[in-house]
Amino acid sequence: MSWLYCRTPRPEAPYRLVCFPHAGGSAQFFGSWSDALPGLEVQSVLYPGRAQRIAEPPPVDLRGMVADIAEALRPLDDRPLVFFGHSMGAVIAYETALLLARRGTPVLRLFASGCRAPHRERPSLPDGGEFTEEAVVAAVMELGGVDAELMANKMMRELVLPYLIGDLRMFEAYEHRATDVLDCPVTAIAGDTDEHVTAAEADFWSVVTRGPFRRHQLPGGHFYLTDHPPFDLIEEALREEVPAAPPRQHAKP
Repeated sequence: MSWLYCRTPRPEAPYRLVCFPHAGGSAQFFGSWSDALPGLEVQSVLYPGRAQRIAEPPPVDLRGMVADIAEALRPLDDRPLVFFGHSMGAVIAYETALLLARRGTPVLRLFASGCRAPHRERPSLPDGGEFTEEAVVAAVMELGGVDAELMANKMMRELVLPYLIGDLRMFEAYEHRATDVLDCPVTAIAGDTDEHVTAAEADFWSVVTRGPFRRHQLPGGHFYLTDHPPFDLIEEALREEVPAAPPRQHAKP
């Protein structure tokens, strides 16, 4: 199983930016970010059940998946890791950062995009929260995450909906632990017209870190980053970091 996708390896880059997609999303969502961020090596997380991993069942346990992602990132800890997660991906990034910190590999910074803080109540689906196809399609259409023509295509619906519903069920079952607090800086980003993640909601990310916290809003809704990707914010934040540490020398077995 491959958990990571890197379009442009950059062994000279001082940092690795690891991107965590939204529910129903794939690593290719961040495919163009390598071109826009030439000073970083961009790695994207490949969730099971879609794209290259379409033959695998969708994930059902968020923390179980986080353990696999953390293990896949072990060979990449020779350079500081920076996490960017959008929507559900922000919580997966947060949990992965927690686990890596416990294992002695703290993340340099977490960018939590378009997501309520992990201890906050998440918006419910229509139809009383039932994960029917109609309710899920209506919800993602409202957020702007899926093209209307795509959802109108029966073949595409049959392909996409199993892993989209699987992601939403997994996220619904996730329970935050109040004692889980990061030490790294956290930057929360939200679209200025996103009714689900307002500025006030984004500010709650400050509760889950002992490190510095910042919040930014960019033009757009829940998927603001399609038209206004936060490249400048990422580069500005990393310019303020201490110089990257030299690569770690792993002991030979």
